[in-house]
Amino acid sequence: MDYKTYIANKLDIKELSTEEIREAIEIPPDLSLGDYAFPCFPLSKIFRMAPNKIAENLKDGFVTDDVIVECSAAGGYLNFKVDRKSRAESLLNTINREKDSYGSSDVGNGKTICIDYSSINIAKPFHIGHLSTTVIGSALCKILRFLGYKVVGINHLGDYGTQFGKLIVAFKNWSDEEKVKKDKLKELSRIYVKFHEEAKIHPELEDEARKYFTLIENGDEESNRLFELFKSITLSEVDKIYKLLKVTFDSYAGESFYNDKMGAVVEELKEKGLLTESDGASIVDLEEYGMPPCLILKSDGSSLYATRDLAAAIYRKNQYDFYKSLYVVAYQQDLHFKQVFKVLELMGKPWAKDLVHVSYGMVSLESGSMSTREGKVVLLEDVINKTVEKAYKVIEEKNPNLKDKEKTARAVGTGAVIFGALSNNKIKDIVFSYDRVLSFEGETCPYVQYTIARCNSVLNKVGNAKEFSLTEMCDSEYAVISSLSKFPDVVISAAEKYEPSFVTRYAIDLAKVFNKFYIDCKIAVEDENLKNFRLSIVSAVKITLTNALNLLGIETVEEM
Repeated sequence: MDYKTYIANKLDIKELSTEEIREAIEIPPDLSLGDYAFPCFPLSKIFRMAPNKIAENLKDGFVTDDVIVECSAAGGYLNFKVDRKSRAESLLNTINREKDSYGSSDVGNGKTICIDYSSINIAKPFHIGHLSTTVIGSALCKILRFLGYKVVGINHLGDYGTQFGKLIVAFKNWSDEEKVKKDKLKELSRIYVKFHEEAKIHPELEDEARKYFTLIENGDEESNRLFELFKSITLSEVDKIYKLLKVTFDSYAGESFYNDKMGAVVEELKEKGLLTESDGASIVDLEEYGMPPCLILKSDGSSLYATRDLAAAIYRKNQYDFYKSLYVVAYQQDLHFKQVFKVLELMGKPWAKDLVHVSYGMVSLESGSMSTREGKVVLLEDVINKTVEKAYKVIEEKNPNLKDKEKTARAVGTGAVIFGALSNNKIKDIVFSYDRVLSFEGETCPYVQYTIARCNSVLNKVGNAKEFSLTEMCDSEYAVISSLSKFPDVVISAAEKYEPSFVTRYAIDLAKVFNKFYIDCKIAVEDENLKNFRLSIVSAVKITLTNALNLLGIETVEEM
């Protein structure tokens, strides 16, 4: 049962809609107060009355029944207690019946959402800075599909620009095909750094790079052959990382894909009187909207990021007819996307309002910042390998007889990297710490994975739950029931706010209340009815935590 909607329908507040009431209903931190609470503080201005008096008046008008068995007022809140026995039986039966679909819904049926994420640069290493966009975007794809949306995951490859001219110059001067095919991204990264070192001494190299990029744009056979070689090497290398992270895409249409689609955008901007000239460049003036001009064409007629993003947005709307189109890109690009979205609005695109920049903070290591041009990067593959290595050592210390230690270490290590990047609000900058993310205690992925393994161990030893008839519950049992009931709402909130950390926080909270229950309540008791009730809780927790981790792209393990 959707208790929030049930309560909202019963509350007689004419000044608010049922949906507004439902949205305001909370779950109290102390379950002794009630199972649900409606805060009356926002109603003070409407009724010109103290919140506690409003709560008292609402309580007097509320009729309890066999679903909501008690209604009380305290400190400006209207608190509700449900029939806990009925709730527990119904919820546990639902979870154990629905299994891997528990928490899913069909709210997104018939709606398409495009998600632009990861968006790696061709011929550059996949470093720790790409972690957030990759795992946030992947998690949003999984969460939204879980809610019935058709999701189009797009890797908008950085495969356009003068850097490819630089690479060709570097390749011709300091490398060859044999070296590139042998050392792959390592060699491409080496010569890219070498170019910038040499260009400081020989600035004419920059002109040569621009010449080669023009050759690429104009379809020169040799230049494009080298470009395609660099691209294929990059994609085959990064695919290894994507497989480790369980990340997939529906489209790899990168910047170069829109090369022949930008002209139509520029023409439309001209036709609609939006394009003006400034120092030889073509811009859209956004001064009246409090923004600097949006550059569309450089003085030499070449395109910019904004030009390509405008073309991409129009193409995606025509191709997919999206309900929403998300861009999972760091907060440094806030202004860029505000400009692009505003230009599309000025072009008369009513769907511009459906474009969303899902911004996030930066990831760094404790050792400091990075620069691709200077070769100061921390490869994501190295981070994952090191985390897996550390996980293996921990497993060796704690459980040396564990079967398939390598597979478990891979799941734990990779999961720790993903969970660590998703554990806080996405807008926060993250300093990645190996020791912190691999702790088996506290708010980490290994802690959640260990809780699932503990559930699995109990079910293997005591047996699967059979039917039960509930007579009473202790506080620890009901705390788990209450936490389990929140999962569908958490998934909805994560989708609405584009915030996967809601799922990570939920997984930690459920693991905590379960482990308290595990300590407080013996499961292998003689009373068959009580044993089956508690086994049903264990099974439901295992299912729900597994579903939560699956939405984040994290593997679970049977043993730890």
